[in-house]
Amino acid sequence: MAQFTAPRPLAFTSRKPRNPFVALSHGRSAGRHGPSAGGRRQQEQQALKRALQRHDDFSP
Repeated sequence: MAQFTAPRPLAFTSRKPRNPFVALSHGRSAGRHGPSAGGRRQQEQQALKRALQRHDDFSP
């Protein structure tokens, strides 16, 4: 078996270039595009209850 007495030369390998779009994508906040169907139904139901309560307040 051969023994190496001198250190091996360091081969400089350049890194891959960074993707410029990654930094921009980290700045954005990801999430849903809008309220879910269940949330929308709940809001409509609450709005209907409020409208009916207002209507009952004005009845003679």
